[in-house]
Amino acid sequence: MIAAVDHVQLAAPPGSEDRLRAYYTDVLGMTEIPKPPVLAARGGCWFRAGTVQLHLGVEQDFRPARKAHPGLRVTGIEAYAARLEARGAKVTWDDGLPGHRRFYSEDPVGNRLEFLQPAG
Repeated sequence: MIAAVDHVQLAAPPGSEDRLRAYYTDVLGMTEIPKPPVLAARGGCWFRAGTVQLHLGVEQDFRPARKAHPGLRVTGIEAYAARLEARGAKVTWDDGLPGHRRFYSEDPVGNRLEFLQPAG
């Protein structure tokens, strides 16, 4: 049986690792985790916040995920949105999910990211 999501993989273009590191660590506040050497040779980078892991893998024919996205649960969503905006990230609020506050943003290569917090 499935017990949990281990990680979410997003694609990125070749040579984008420095921009991804800056965004996922400095803007989102995640920690970069080392890739196993055999996988590190392929490029890309991995990040963690608590038990959540996002893996960014290099894709030669890269196209950003515009609809598909990870939904990342946050605490203090208003302050977190302000953090992203203060660091130059665009925040788009959406009230279409009953019982939640949520917004969307994009990483520096255009992948869509959803941030949400249950209301109340």
